[in-house]
Formats: sequence, structure tokens, C-alpha cells
Amino acid sequence: MSERAPVIGICTALEQARWGSWDSLVALSPRNYSLAVQRAGAVALLLPPDDAVVESPDRVLDLLDGLLLAGGSDVNPVSYGAQPHPETRPARAERDRFEIALARRAIERGIPVLGVCRGMQLLNVACGGTLDQHIGRLDVHRHTAGAFHDHAVALEPGSLAEQSAGAARLAVKSHHHQGIDRLGAGLVVSGRAVEDDLVEAIEMPGPGFVLGVLWHPEEDHGAGVIPALVAAAASPVGS
Repeated sequence: MSERAPVIGICTALEQARWGSWDSLVALSPRNYSLAVQRAGAVALLLPPDDAVVESPDRVLDLLDGLLLAGGSDVNPVSYGAQPHPETRPARAERDRFEIALARRAIERGIPVLGVCRGMQLLNVACGGTLDQHIGRLDVHRHTAGAFHDHAVALEPGSLAEQSAGAARLAVKSHHHQGIDRLGAGLVVSGRAVEDDLVEAIEMPGPGFVLGVLWHPEEDHGAGVIPALVAAAASPVGS
């Protein structure tokens, strides 16, 4: 009998979408997230926001071996005690509540957590940090609507980010206009953009797997941080 594949929960966005005859609010996840998880040998489980889970995150976490906080719209500044910047897009408060609750409880339980782009920002907020709502160098990180931008990232030697990415310096794909301001409790910076020194990776030191990256590893079909999340999820907690 074969071993059970690890289950990775991928948090979905809430967006208005049109298809066929329909125009409706949908739980949405770009397919490259689930494909990257599946290629790494895990089962992808999409997680739409659920206020009942906010009150009891274990209802979902009991089903998971790992949690992927995906990219998407801006985190609501109310979540970290700030007023909206003019460039901050309207947020889905129910998504923020859901993901913050899952992230905090997953960390408590030692369940591997990976935050991607918005997910890294959300991870920082879940740990009590704040965000820079509109970074200065959009020419480096988001210059064209609907397209990813290639730039270089340098990772701290020996960090979880470097071990997961498989290199201390790599070319990444990004598309964002926000970043880290005050770092959340227990987190350290483990990667920065070469061009402008923007924080590109954060992690929680220790034996577990808690990592956030500002780039989009789901767009890279090779080895990288999503396979590393799956590998961590395949190991028993505490092993």
C-alpha cells in the first residue's frame, strides 16, 4: 500500500468573474498554484473563505499537511491598524480574516506555511507586522498590467529561503505594489531584491517551515519553494 500524498491547502481569492452567461462572485485560484503542488507530489485542496473557520481554524487545518497563502488583492490596511493609501485596492475582509486565522493557528501547530506575494504580506500581518502600501520602485516589481516582471533576488546563506529555492541568488517573477514595512514578531528577513533592496523573503527561525516570498514561484516549473513546502508537509510534525 502506497504512502498517502500530503495535502496542501491553497487559499482562494474572492473575485467577480464572467464566463458563459454568468457574472458572479467566485472563489478563484490561478491554476498554476495547484499544478505546482501536484507536480511536487501533493494533493491540492482549494480553500474558500469561511467565517466559521475563523472561529475554529482546526476545522480546516485537521485536513491539511501544509498551507499555501496565495497571491491576490491587497490586504485590508485595517488588519494592521493603518489607513488606506490612495493606491491600495479594495480588499475582501472575509478573505483576510480567514487567512490570518489559518496562518496563526498553523504556525501554532507546526504545520508548514508558505506565503506567496500577497501571502507573504498576509503572513507578516498575521504575526503583527505592517505593510508599505505602495513601494517606490514599481519599475522593478510591477511595470506592466497583467504581466510578471523578471528581476534578481539575493537570499541569506543557510536560510530556509535559500535551502528551499536551491540557490543564494536567482531570477524571479513578480507583480506587486506593496511590501513589508514593520516586520512581524518572530520573523526575520532572509532575502532582498538586488535592484532596490526590497524585502523579498521572510521566515520564522526554528525547526518548522514558515516562509514567505514576494515573488511568484508557481510560475517556475522547476525546483523551488513550492516543492520544499510539499517536502516539509510530507514529514511528520516534530520530526
